[in-house]
This record gives sequence, C-alpha cells and structure tokens, in this order.
Amino acid sequence: MAMDTLFAPPGERWQPVSPRLCQLRRVILGFWTGLLGLAGAAAAGLLLGWGYAAAVVAVAAVVFGWGWWVVGRNWRSWGYAERGDDLLVTHGVLFRTLVVVPYGRMQFVDVTAGPAERKFGIAKVQLHTATPATDAEIPGLPPEEAERLRDRLAALGEARAAGL
Repeated sequence: MAMDTLFAPPGERWQPVSPRLCQLRRVILGFWTGLLGLAGAAAAGLLLGWGYAAAVVAVAAVVFGWGWWVVGRNWRSWGYAERGDDLLVTHGVLFRTLVVVPYGRMQFVDVTAGPAERKFGIAKVQLHTATPATDAEIPGLPPEEAERLRDRLAALGEARAAGL
C-alpha cells in the first residue's frame, strides 16, 4: 500500500477546502513577518547600524517566502470525504493525519467563523464525538458548504444514534 492511499484512500470523493483559507493564512503571514521584520530592522538600525537592519529585512523576506510555500502545501493537504457510515478528514504535510468520524459517535457539530474568516468568506466545521480522539475540524469551507455539511452530519448523527 502506497503512503498516499494510507491517508487518502482511493475511490473516495475527496472535497478540498476553499482557496480562501490559503489566502487568509498568507495575509496573516505577511502581516506578522512584515510587522516583526520592520520592528526588528528599526531596532537593529538604531542599536547596531543600518547594515544589520538590512540583514534583518533580508531574513524577514526569506522567512516570508518559506512561509508562503509552507502555507500553500498545508492548504493543499486538507480534504474530507463523506461515506455511508463515517466522515474522513485528512490533513498535514510532514505529519499526515487521517481522522475517521463515525456518524453514530457524533454528539454535536459546530460551525464557527471569526472576523478574519468572515472577511474572507470561509467558516470552520468542528465535529465533537463521544471520544475526544475522534474529534475533527474542517477549516476553510464556504459558509453555504459548512451549513450543508453541519445539517447533513447532524441528521446522520441523530439517525445513527437512534439506531435507524
């Protein structure tokens, strides 16, 4: 069995998360690397000289470039698949994770969106189960898809819990 099929079984209809999640994370990355880079450059320039300030800016640019790449890879790793009896959620690049959430074990489903997520038009679906080890989340869904998934999972969870 290849490593990819271990964390993304073939034959499933895998749904990716929205590209807006990647955009949001890159904006946050740019904000923080820019802010810290400028503050570090100003401090280095005043205390050590402007040559050190230029070095701090160069380091911040390298960190930003590397972070841009990492954010893109992480975003592409997220996916979910709805099956007959359970929901599969996979994510991670270096440390891959596959969570299988049985519908009958679901206790409740949350949909959340903070101010930044709302600005970018995305939401997060949080699945809570009887066992914390099988809790899962799916970030970066369009609000309509998050609502559809919440309603479907809640209905399937109720049906399975009732023994139907």
